[in-house]
Amino acid sequence: MYEIARRHLGKVVAGAAMAVTGTAVAVAIGLPGSAGADDTPGGRGALGAGAAGTTAGTSGAVGSSSGLQGGEGAQAVGTAPPPATVAPAPAEGKKGVGSDPLTDDELSRAETLALTPPGAAAQQNVEGGRGPQRLGTDLADPLPGDGTRRAEVRLYDYGRDELITRTVNLDTGKVEKSASQRGVQPSAHPEELREALELILASPLGKGVKEDYEDATGKALTSTTQLWFNGDLYRTYREANVPAQLSRCGEHRCVRLVTKVLNGAWIDTRNLIVDLSARTVTRVG
Repeated sequence: MYEIARRHLGKVVAGAAMAVTGTAVAVAIGLPGSAGADDTPGGRGALGAGAAGTTAGTSGAVGSSSGLQGGEGAQAVGTAPPPATVAPAPAEGKKGVGSDPLTDDELSRAETLALTPPGAAAQQNVEGGRGPQRLGTDLADPLPGDGTRRAEVRLYDYGRDELITRTVNLDTGKVEKSASQRGVQPSAHPEELREALELILASPLGKGVKEDYEDATGKALTSTTQLWFNGDLYRTYREANVPAQLSRCGEHRCVRLVTKVLNGAWIDTRNLIVDLSARTVTRVG
């Protein structure tokens, strides 16, 4: 009985030894040249020599790995690659080609030409000053068989609550077409949003905005430059309940703002609607 137990124990010990040896060989085969603790060429050579006693293929693989690393170029082993660089954008020309977006020069020229008709002086901008309010300028759709670039300039006359659209030929410098519409309200221009915020701060309803700002910063709110703001048109057809004071929104230009302290807390102004045409502020909700 003792002899049987001794032989069985011997087989177990021998099997364990073979398993350890097999694991060592597998590690030697699986580790690439750069995965060892010693990343020098000498260290990789030693690993290859140790593995060669088990299989010739392993030695060849390690040698190939070493050779590949050595041929990677002038970059030193272990150093970071140089930082990436961004190539500067090509200089913008004065005139675009085909369906290219309007250049800065074309935008400026188109808006200047659109404001030249004699009637422009009688129109009003969002502040009540002379000349219509600029809303935006885009490249006009080309005419069939005509490659001439034209700009479509959108303006708003607050004196008559009219949207004015003028098509400018950028080659000839002439206003080829002009049309006026009422009850059509494109998105608000940043100048209109700033004027809306000015009206809120000047209104008694702006008291809460000033208090919220002082609570958040410990300072008095005296200028629109102290706030980040954005917004767009207040459209009555999207609202469940429209106060009587805002019933003409759509015919008038009315906006709703979102505001926040610069790099700070939000200040809720969504319940304050500004009628830019009537220059009034109304609380909703």
